[in-house]
Amino acid sequence: MFFHIVLERNMQLHPRYFGRNLRDNLVSKLMKDVEGTCSGRHGFVVAVTGIENIGKGLIRDGTGFVTFPVKYQCVVFRPFKGEILEAVVTMVNKMGFFAEAGPVQIFVSNHLIPDDMEFQSGDIPNYTTSDGSVKIQKDSEVRLKIIGTRVDATEIFCIGTIKDDFLGVINDPTTI
Repeated sequence: MFFHIVLERNMQLHPRYFGRNLRDNLVSKLMKDVEGTCSGRHGFVVAVTGIENIGKGLIRDGTGFVTFPVKYQCVVFRPFKGEILEAVVTMVNKMGFFAEAGPVQIFVSNHLIPDDMEFQSGDIPNYTTSDGSVKIQKDSEVRLKIIGTRVDATEIFCIGTIKDDFLGVINDPTTI
């Protein structure tokens, strides 16, 4: 789920940032450019935790920009098949529901919801048990299991299930 890894990136810096604060400017630009992004290979970059090395800058002809190779440590979030996550439901429809666990969007199909839960349409669409004791609707917190992932260049999509033991609603917003 969370990993602490070392990555490299070539950073371009405008000449106006040269001077005593060159390193600080480079680090703040790195954090601004990298934190919150997703690389399909490594996952979502949560935070830059340290700088290992900043190489010698190379002037780019005609522009005045300088390219610095930067090696940095960061925390990344990458979900895997079989992993259990807690997520917040964002949308419910007759096909299933969507939930978010941090930056990851997870779809749970109605085939992967327990058989005793039925879809109820109305002003607040939800899945409810036959006795009405458990309800999944927007803003419900659920514990689910990832059964599949698809990785794009800039995004990670997941399919989940709540059909196994100890999975399902953790917190119902209507009971608060």
